[in-house]
Amino acid sequence: QVQLVESGGGLVQSGGSLRLSCVASGRTISGWTMAWFRQAPGEEREFVAARGWYGTTDYADSVKGRFTISRDSAKTTVYLQMNNLKPQDTAVYYCAAASRFSTTRLTYDDWGQGTQVTVSS
Repeated sequence: QVQLVESGGGLVQSGGSLRLSCVASGRTISGWTMAWFRQAPGEEREFVAARGWYGTTDYADSVKGRFTISRDSAKTTVYLQMNNLKPQDTAVYYCAAASRFSTTRLTYDDWGQGTQVTVSS
């Protein structure tokens, strides 16, 4: 099993920026895809962004042009740079890992505990 630990959440004003980090440890994730999902109160968990082992990326339409997903050179840490944040981005953000590239929640085997992002208007 992979352990995923997120950090970087917080409270920010509309238009501001935050950078989330997720560190993976435990079983090797060589070849794996890492992604970010989010869940707002009363809503289902939704896809935000994914980055495959060889650099393939995909984003939800709602964050395209504002969010950027990246991985460090060792590929054990994934980042989510969030710019021009909006109140509707408020949610708990979860890091996830999967053995193949996907934007579907059920594909992902391992999840972090989540980090809260709150955007005030």
